[in-house]
Order: sequence, then C-alpha cells, then structure tokens
Amino acid sequence: MPGKRGDIGSRAINGLVGAGAAYCMRKVMAFAWKKVTGKEPPGNPEDPQVALGEAIAWALTVGAAVAVARIMAIRAAGRPGERRLAGPAD
Repeated sequence: MPGKRGDIGSRAINGLVGAGAAYCMRKVMAFAWKKVTGKEPPGNPEDPQVALGEAIAWALTVGAAVAVARIMAIRAAGRPGERRLAGPAD
C-alpha cells in the first residue's frame, strides 16, 4: 500500500531478499546468454567495442529478468508476515 512504511526489520529483509534474487538472476541470465549466443555477455555494455545492438539486448534482457525476480522474491518473502497479521480468512 503506498505510503505505508514497514518496520526496519521487514525492510531490511526485503532488501536482502531482493539483492539475492537480483544476483542469482543475473548469473542465470549470463549462463543463458552464453548458451543462446555462444559468447560471453558484455562485461561493460558502455564499452564502445561492444556492438550497440548487443549492449541494448543485454541491458533489456537482464533488466527485465532482474526486476521480475526481485518482485517475486520480495512478495514471496512478505507472504508469511501478511498471513500472520491478517489472521485466518473467514
């Protein structure tokens, strides 16, 4: 809910869970990129030696995958607390 601030513990957990999910998804995407293209993913997409199309494709692919992974992980981590606060459904 916008404007609703969680306690410091839940915000810290969400941050850690989100960072872990982002790290793992980036590793998965690097592996998938290598399998699909046969090349290592661009280490530095801003490097002029990396083709513009390749840099954009990598940025879009990884950015979207990391964002989705973070959202899913944070929501999954928050569910037990939501159930506990809401109580049983009637």
